[in-house]
Amino acid sequence: MLPAPVPMSRVLITSDELSMIRILLISVVVCAVPALSQDNYEIQVYPGPVVKPGYTMVESHSNFTVQGIKTTDDGTIPTHHAFHETIEITQGITPWFETGFYIFTSVNPDHGWQWVGDHIRPRVAIPEEWKWPVGLSLSTEFGYQRRQYSVDTWTIEVRPIIDKTIGPLYLSFNPTIDRSFKGLSDNEGWSFSPNFKAGYQFSKAVNGGIEYYGSLGPIGNFSPIHDQMQQIMPAVDLDLSPRWEVNFGVGVGITGTTDHLLVKAIIGYRFGK
Repeated sequence: MLPAPVPMSRVLITSDELSMIRILLISVVVCAVPALSQDNYEIQVYPGPVVKPGYTMVESHSNFTVQGIKTTDDGTIPTHHAFHETIEITQGITPWFETGFYIFTSVNPDHGWQWVGDHIRPRVAIPEEWKWPVGLSLSTEFGYQRRQYSVDTWTIEVRPIIDKTIGPLYLSFNPTIDRSFKGLSDNEGWSFSPNFKAGYQFSKAVNGGIEYYGSLGPIGNFSPIHDQMQQIMPAVDLDLSPRWEVNFGVGVGITGTTDHLLVKAIIGYRFGK
């Protein structure tokens, strides 16, 4: 789910803004470094607010691995040229509680379009009317992925979400912990997977910045750097109207176990009042 847009009528993107978006995306292509593999179904740094009661947010998370691994030795399907499509449906229940549901799918060159798994994600948040100095919420995501697509089939993720807007600058930090209940990692305990986003509001329509995604390994016994998953992603958020949310970016892996290059897009629409 993307940061809530500023309420306004439909906004048109100017030619200068469009040029800025192109520069942000082109910048990552010239700085790519070799990398290998990771799971890519919902690539997003969460904002603090929950969906308001009476609204349903439906989002499409799409990404394509331009350069990924071509073979594996763990029984999973390679990521090279894989297209992932995830549908996320989030229902606002109270001013401080929402529940989301995910449907993961994948299209691979040699395997066609396949269902991958499902997750459910309840989330609680500090209500905005409390006027805390930062946004604060807690997401818990639990679910299943097929063994062909993940070495761990049943997993849980606990994601604290801290965000803050300072003038035109938006910051969000998700110090996520996760663990496997069934799979190759079920004896490793909890792992640390920090995510971070810094965005600058260039105009009412365009927020551009950097997203970071990491998976460092078991808490207290982090993996060696070359075995960690680390990804840097220049990204753009477009506030086109109060109901629509749009995010896209280009991800570059900076360690040996992260896909070398991928592109992603998130398109969301609020149904309700």
